[in-house]
Amino acid sequence: MTPKILVVDHVKSLRGILRQIINKMGYDVLEASNGAEAIHKYRDNKPVLTTMDLNMPDMNGIDVLRKIKEFDPGAKVVMCSALEQQSLIIEAIHAGAKDFIPKPFHEQEMMETMTKLLVI
Repeated sequence: MTPKILVVDHVKSLRGILRQIINKMGYDVLEASNGAEAIHKYRDNKPVLTTMDLNMPDMNGIDVLRKIKEFDPGAKVVMCSALEQQSLIIEAIHAGAKDFIPKPFHEQEMMETMTKLLVI
């Protein structure tokens, strides 16, 4: 069975871009458009990596990250956001995010970051 990567973003087009990148890398993709869906899909599928939008309508990515870390302390999560507020990036790292990628991201940068985390 091919390992899965969970893509969490409320913007469908960004999920599609990430899906293409991840498929090129040889992984299957799970998608979630909000925090509650992300927690459910993570719990049911235990992906090897998660990309998480920082800002979503129902709960922010940091809150979702904290909930996931409660039941899987080893979860590998990369936060993605157009916001470059240093305080939010620091908060995400303290909550357990493994890395942060600013939007708009470049395909090569995203692939390098994910590859680095997948081998750890």
